[in-house]
Amino acid sequence: MHRPALSIVVPCYNEAACLDLLHKRVSAAARAAVGDDHEIVFINDGSRDDSWAVMQRLAAADPRLVAINLSRNHGHQLALTAGLDLCAGQQILIIDADLQDPPELLADMRAAMAAQGADVVYAVRRRREGETVFKKATAALFYRVLDRVTDTQIPLDTGDFRLMSRRALDALLSLPEQARFIRGMVAWIGFRQVPFPYDRAERHAGETHYPLGKMIRLAFDAVTGFSTAPLRFASHVGLALTAVSLLLIVYIAIGWLSGTAVQGWTSTMLVTVVLGAVQMFVLGMIGEYLGRLYIESKRRPLYLVADVAGPVLGQATLGFRAEVTPDPLPSPSGEDPVGERGIRESALPRP
Repeated sequence: MHRPALSIVVPCYNEAACLDLLHKRVSAAARAAVGDDHEIVFINDGSRDDSWAVMQRLAAADPRLVAINLSRNHGHQLALTAGLDLCAGQQILIIDADLQDPPELLADMRAAMAAQGADVVYAVRRRREGETVFKKATAALFYRVLDRVTDTQIPLDTGDFRLMSRRALDALLSLPEQARFIRGMVAWIGFRQVPFPYDRAERHAGETHYPLGKMIRLAFDAVTGFSTAPLRFASHVGLALTAVSLLLIVYIAIGWLSGTAVQGWTSTMLVTVVLGAVQMFVLGMIGEYLGRLYIESKRRPLYLVADVAGPVLGQATLGFRAEVTPDPLPSPSGEDPVGERGIRESALPRP
């Protein structure tokens, strides 16, 4: 199998307004870096606009573009996983479709990788144009809290925009978990990783697809995927409450022996509410981890591919693709040897 010098992987969700300019800029950056020895992989993550139609048109005009249409919306991290799984380049650039991360930085990132002998060059945001103060503040808080609680050191103020070597990507693809936090997983695999500071631009068109709810979900994936700190916190709280309970028992016993009335209804209800809230929190954290164990135990494929436009060069290992084949010639007996519809469903091997 021929491996192009470069693969550019772009997950897309409702990005029809960006795709033409995105393709133009990404193609120009790739040609400036490696000439025609590249591929561009667009992943349509169940978009509700005309993204897939635009991708098909672009793929028909550009033989170096492959468009992958997932069967439904899987979410950004799994869509990115599908693109990484199906690309074949010796170097892989991950970039979002909104053009906040300039593809023109590719040449400088490749130069940094070569000069420092790195396997990963991750982009670090110095400035974030076009974002609200609330978004900037919560993002900064998220990365710093994550750095404190996770067992793996994850670089601050970084997204998924990065350049990776093939061996680093192969190591990443050996991690089969469902709840994926790609930037944390890349940090976990190790190898030599170097920062690349840049200024993040304003979104080209449309609205962000990471509102507060999705950011909170991503934060849960990051914390529970790379840290047992919440469980340790729950156990510490449990021990502290046990000690407080023992003190309360001693206090009640002294009051009963001395004939002094125990504190009234307000203090009793306060203790009850506090204990109940902490217990529910602890149970919720345990339930979160148990739920993830349950999902992982199913061993479902990470993504489902419905359609492909263009040549897929990579060998997929983490997903499932149903391929439609031409109807075969009828057998002499008049029977269809593969069924009436001529559909072959192939499961991609999983670890």
